[in-house]
Amino acid sequence: MSKIAFIFPGQGSQTVGMGKELALEYPEVQAYFTKADERLGANLSSIIFDGPQEELTQTTNAQPALLTTSIAIMDRLKAEGIQPDYTAGHSLGEYSALVASGAIGFEDAVYAVRKRGEFMEAAVPNGEGTMAAILGMDRDALKEVTDGVTAEGDTVGLANLNCPGQIVISGTVKGVELASEKAKEAGAKRVIPLQVSGPFHSQLMAPAAESFSSILDDISIEDAKIPVLANVTALPVVDAEEIKRLLIQQLYSPVKWEDTVEQLLELGVDTFVEVGPGKVLSGLVKKVNRRVKTFAVHDEASLEQTIQALKEEA
Repeated sequence: MSKIAFIFPGQGSQTVGMGKELALEYPEVQAYFTKADERLGANLSSIIFDGPQEELTQTTNAQPALLTTSIAIMDRLKAEGIQPDYTAGHSLGEYSALVASGAIGFEDAVYAVRKRGEFMEAAVPNGEGTMAAILGMDRDALKEVTDGVTAEGDTVGLANLNCPGQIVISGTVKGVELASEKAKEAGAKRVIPLQVSGPFHSQLMAPAAESFSSILDDISIEDAKIPVLANVTALPVVDAEEIKRLLIQQLYSPVKWEDTVEQLLELGVDTFVEVGPGKVLSGLVKKVNRRVKTFAVHDEASLEQTIQALKEEA
């Protein structure tokens, strides 16, 4: 029996116009964008549909925008009777996964990720933290490098374990620069500095996690109806208290995406449906296992194609 995982993209996948075609076609899709505007008291939908890109890319807009678009698209899949056996999301995408699993209501999630973005932006002054992608290096060897740099006084650590040979590091500007140089000396194939506004998923985000815990106290989190694979552990979680604890840790812990995909494969998942803009996660899944089926649903054509393919298999 085929098992399906819905996977949800994180920050960086946002594009102006995402979800617009489906919102014009389906009133149920448009309703999510309207609800997001109302919950935030802001015209987020016009930034999503019409830009400008610079405004959409700001962390405080990108996070609720991606969540809204992903959940609106997911609504169409569920309306066609396509249900996941598991859900997972990359960083911010974990909130979409929790909405999809019934652990957090949509409007609570939109509010929470807007606040999460604000706290992340405020945790480290602009220009003091950064991230870089390290290609072609083993995680243990890279961790040795980052631990060494941190021990000498410049904080840096593993942030995103994306797929074999692709790891993102995060920390102070100096820490990331030093670790990047040492990684190259230790045999890394390439280092790509990332255009980000902060050192996400590093210890420097601990103050954001502390502030954010009070937001999670204010919203309703319930036991998930569908298991969600947590970024922090790469294991399925359903318990509401554990979900909350892991969301706080997630802000300053590595995103174990490669491990998450491996775990889903072990659980019998053979079909991954990326719900939301872009195909980043589908690409990462294929780098972990080329044989699995992946679909990326972001517009009318990809929605229809995915529904048809999955119904034929059922």
